[in-house]
Amino acid sequence: MRFSWNQHRFSGGLLALDVANSVILRHDKAQRRDRFADVAAFAGFADGANRYCGERLRFAAPVAVNGSVRSRFLELRESIDLHFRCVVTGEATNASLSRLLADCAALLGDDGATSLETETALSALRLAAEPPLERLRICGHCGWLFLDRSRNRSRMWCDMAVCGNREKARRHYRRIKNREEVLP
Repeated sequence: MRFSWNQHRFSGGLLALDVANSVILRHDKAQRRDRFADVAAFAGFADGANRYCGERLRFAAPVAVNGSVRSRFLELRESIDLHFRCVVTGEATNASLSRLLADCAALLGDDGATSLETETALSALRLAAEPPLERLRICGHCGWLFLDRSRNRSRMWCDMAVCGNREKARRHYRRIKNREEVLP
């Protein structure tokens, strides 16, 4: 099966969250997949971000991360995930924020270039500084981080078309199975 950076992959709502979500099934060590393990994925992600990212109007078309900063970019991804996941669960600390700020600072250059790493760092800083943090959520199905932009702030899944449908189908299956077990 060929992987593509489609609209679902950008359901976090912000570039920083979409980058953090590039690890699939992060909470399941056996099935966990890092989409950036393949170097070619960086260019595909940058292209997908230009088309689907919720913040795409805030940045110029970023170019893919180059080899010299890939490891720092991946460190930033992990600090984004750690800090904002802790924010959602109420466990955020000065240490997680400090790590996030240090990783952002390491990638912000003064060359004026529009790069994926620079735009990701700026997105993370905006999220930390302009907190719609009460709208930050963790998907109940896949565990991705996302920004709940629903009117009543009740969204439970990163993407209703994927995770929401899967979760509803799972609940329906359990209900049917429980009914069959009760019947004589």
